[in-house]
Amino acid sequence: MTLLSLFKNTNNNNPHTLIWGGDDFLNDYLANSYIKEDQFKDLEHVSVDCENDVLDELIASLTESSLFSENKLILVKNPFFLTEKVPKKLKKQIDDLQKIFDNLNELEDVVVIVASYDKLDRRKKLTKTVLKQFNVVEPTIRSYEVGAVVKSLIKTEGYTITQSALQLLIERSDQVIDTILSNYQKLKMAANDNKITEKSVIQNVDLSLAQNIFAILEAALNKNYQEAIERLDNQLREGTNPIQLLAVFENQLELILVVKILAQRGRSEVQIVKELGVHPYRVKLALRNKLTVPELEQLLQKAIQLEFNYKNGIYHEDNFLKLFVLSVLLPRFKK
Repeated sequence: MTLLSLFKNTNNNNPHTLIWGGDDFLNDYLANSYIKEDQFKDLEHVSVDCENDVLDELIASLTESSLFSENKLILVKNPFFLTEKVPKKLKKQIDDLQKIFDNLNELEDVVVIVASYDKLDRRKKLTKTVLKQFNVVEPTIRSYEVGAVVKSLIKTEGYTITQSALQLLIERSDQVIDTILSNYQKLKMAANDNKITEKSVIQNVDLSLAQNIFAILEAALNKNYQEAIERLDNQLREGTNPIQLLAVFENQLELILVVKILAQRGRSEVQIVKELGVHPYRVKLALRNKLTVPELEQLLQKAIQLEFNYKNGIYHEDNFLKLFVLSVLLPRFKK
């Protein structure tokens, strides 16, 4: 089982592969995993970046024999020739590529194309040919699918992770797949017997900015003012400016507010996850939050006003931000 099999494939029996999607980090991760498979270990590996190298180099790689092995695996990055942005002066090279891909089944080499674009120009004959001749993999992940996909990916690579460790990894990565994969790389290096534990995540993956802000809110809601202010001071010492902090505060409060309103309207936890397109754990935490809807609305108004005052130069010191955190402790908020 390969990592590519976790996503939609048009023909997974075809080794010629087009990995197409807007997330370049994920695309590169999948491509690097694919080209390292045993079936390709005896091939000479050639990489061509179409944005840095001329198309003539790609054409040469596709048409010339390998000097080091019987066949080659050619990794093609940034294939702009599949998009709208192709200069007319490259018509000859495009025609040459068209002839090559028209007869792809006669090519003894393996071609892997990584197209990190949101859209391809499907009107082009060359693009139509590539989509037809290659196994097309579109690694899209919805926010509520992140946990399941990451768990499957880890299992496919021969590692195990406890459910609590997986949840913590996703939390500390802000549910962002690129960040999750980057942090997972650290955990693989630290794993004993290919096992990833909650302790390993705590030791090797730092809290994200959003997680730190959430911890500040939680500390304040639990009436632990000292911890809340210490965490806030740490963020400020690390160079995070008040406007950035307030933006994350607002994002957290908006999510909690929307989740609570939807819950009041009778939506189930699963329905809220799908409607908002966020990770299930964020919804679960929002539902557990102790603030009422009116309290959240007033606190959000305060945060917005505070951000406005910072941006307009009315506030210059961090004390106003600390007073905002203190206001979370109050049983009711004044407008």
